[in-house]
Amino acid sequence: MCPLRNLNPKKSYVEKNEGECLDKQAIFKKVTQVEEQISELYQELGGLKEQIVELIEENTRLTLENKRLNQLVDHAAEEKKKDEKSEEHGKEHHHLFRLYDEGFHICNIHFGRLRTEGDCLFCLSFLDKSSREES
Repeated sequence: MCPLRNLNPKKSYVEKNEGECLDKQAIFKKVTQVEEQISELYQELGGLKEQIVELIEENTRLTLENKRLNQLVDHAAEEKKKDEKSEEHGKEHHHLFRLYDEGFHICNIHFGRLRTEGDCLFCLSFLDKSSREES
């Protein structure tokens, strides 16, 4: 109901302004509804901000964990390669030592030739160098 109706007993004034009062009330109602909607949207926006912060923190944590795990995998792969090289080197050394014991040269000067004059200083030097690299 229009507040002007109670204040002004003149019917003609009330009738003239009654439509205006209804429009003002409708506008006021609409403004109130928009304020409520804005308040709800603001609350929803706050919730979304919290979710974004949680997602960013989780993403950062997962990125760091992924990086650490990749480093562990790389380190394990390097260790495996070293172990394989060491095993191969050990096998090579063993084969060369066996060849030398069987009487063949393993040095680069006379490789594969039969040793006829006893021990070869070049072969012994090579075996010594190989055994130091192994350890």
